[in-house]
Amino acid sequence: MSGIDRRTGTIIDNFASACQSVELIFATPIGERVMRRQFGGGIVELLGRLMRPDLFPVVMILIAAAIDVWEPRFRVRSVRFTGSVDAVRAGQAGIAIEVDWRPDAHRGDFTIEGTRAMILRYSGRHWVTT
Repeated sequence: MSGIDRRTGTIIDNFASACQSVELIFATPIGERVMRRQFGGGIVELLGRLMRPDLFPVVMILIAAAIDVWEPRFRVRSVRFTGSVDAVRAGQAGIAIEVDWRPDAHRGDFTIEGTRAMILRYSGRHWVTT
């Protein structure tokens, strides 16, 4: 299965489509969608808050829960922050997410085809996965 890149309109593979879905989950504030108010990642609401050490586990749990709920092709194994303390202070840290890749889970086949990793970054106006 493949999808379409929402920025360029080009065809992308299934994994890139799932990563794009994760970007959309975290770009959407909870309550923003009229017909699906519960959709979103809950991370946008935390942007601009003072990042204290006790907030990091909350963010990691929010990320894992949002992916598990809204993107069936991924099952989260681990979430961790990347970058130095200065990068976090500057808002340039990434979030490394390790997932079990289940390419046909949205069709009901939950067979795991391997473990994949991605890094989620906030780049000014939108989330980007690499």
